[in-house]
Amino acid sequence: MRNMMLFTVFVFIGIEGASVYSARAQKRSDVGRATVIGFIGVLALLVLVNVLSLGIMSQPELASLQNPSLAAVLEHIVGPWGALLISIGLAISLLGALLSWALLCAEILFATAKDKTMPAFLTKENANHVPVNALWLTNVMIQIFLLITLFSAGTYTSLIYLASSMILVPYLWSAAYALLLAVRGESYENAMAERRKDLFIGAVALIYAVWLIYAGGVKYLLLSALLYAPGAILFAKAKLEVNKPVFTHVEKLIFAAVVVGALVAAYGLYDGFLTL
Repeated sequence: MRNMMLFTVFVFIGIEGASVYSARAQKRSDVGRATVIGFIGVLALLVLVNVLSLGIMSQPELASLQNPSLAAVLEHIVGPWGALLISIGLAISLLGALLSWALLCAEILFATAKDKTMPAFLTKENANHVPVNALWLTNVMIQIFLLITLFSAGTYTSLIYLASSMILVPYLWSAAYALLLAVRGESYENAMAERRKDLFIGAVALIYAVWLIYAGGVKYLLLSALLYAPGAILFAKAKLEVNKPVFTHVEKLIFAAVVVGALVAAYGLYDGFLTL
């Protein structure tokens, strides 16, 4: 159960994409609608692929299939053209995912830069209103990690674990902040019914996020800290640009914990008791 939790998280990474682009939406209601439709759509496909495949081939047969495994499943039903159809669909899906993630990563930096959480140079846009500096920075990092995966001894599964563990930290803080707003009653304007609902949702989300981090284990949490620590440089630059203290008292404690985790991870990779 614990091992499968990070795989489940990996499938749903990006479900927050509509919220990232919420500033560009014509209606705020479209953001929530897009998120729910995306979640239900991904969940339905996930369940259908797994359940229907088990109705066609046995579990040992499915476990022995090469990727893309669904191509072999459809070939088992309709013949060779089924495998070709899945392969074409997979290529289209990968191109779409690459495009959407390139834009999504850039938009995250662009939005936080406009909020003065990231440096001002990331707010630069071209004539088509594309955040060019954010796009260059994120895509250079993507290419670097693709090259690392090409030469790294780590498996694809390890990289899934790492990516899932890294996204769990923002999920945890987002859930905690949502709960904090509901507890304080900020931005609710005495809407008690909505506040109670958000109190419940925030509490469930926070508990679930804590459970997911526990399920992920300490190893990938430490490796996440190793990647998160350098990001403080951009955060510090943004604070200095607006003449504010780099960290509040609470943020100093959080940053100290991240640095300690990063140092432990770095030593672990050097000594060998941590591997990717």
